[in-house]
Amino acid sequence: MQTVTFSSTFDVLDDIRSFVGEQARGAAFNEKDVYSIQLATDEAASNVIEHAYQGRLDGKFDVGCEFRKGGLIITLLDHGEAFDPSKIDEPDLKADLSDRKIGGLGIYLMRKLMDEVRYETTQAGNLLTMVKRKG
Repeated sequence: MQTVTFSSTFDVLDDIRSFVGEQARGAAFNEKDVYSIQLATDEAASNVIEHAYQGRLDGKFDVGCEFRKGGLIITLLDHGEAFDPSKIDEPDLKADLSDRKIGGLGIYLMRKLMDEVRYETTQAGNLLTMVKRKG
């Protein structure tokens, strides 16, 4: 697995998108899937920066990519506050904008764009794993 460490600042998002895009293209994903992978990873990284580190600029997190068994596996490992995305309800996309809850769209997008999204708190830190299968 190729892994890159990033700081907990929003200015790293372009670099993260580039990194996962290169990995997806290297695994011969089509451009639509590359975009989906980049967007899901961007949302995940934004959540780590905003929620796990809560604005702390001294945090670090790892983004890993590995192509295995017909799918690209993307991991994000951070050492910030733990968060359980399974506790977040799906947003009501049919509700009037003024009635919608703020937040929750990032997790929704990750689930819709990727084939698998798993989160666990481990001794190594908070681990988010996303899988996009080819085809």
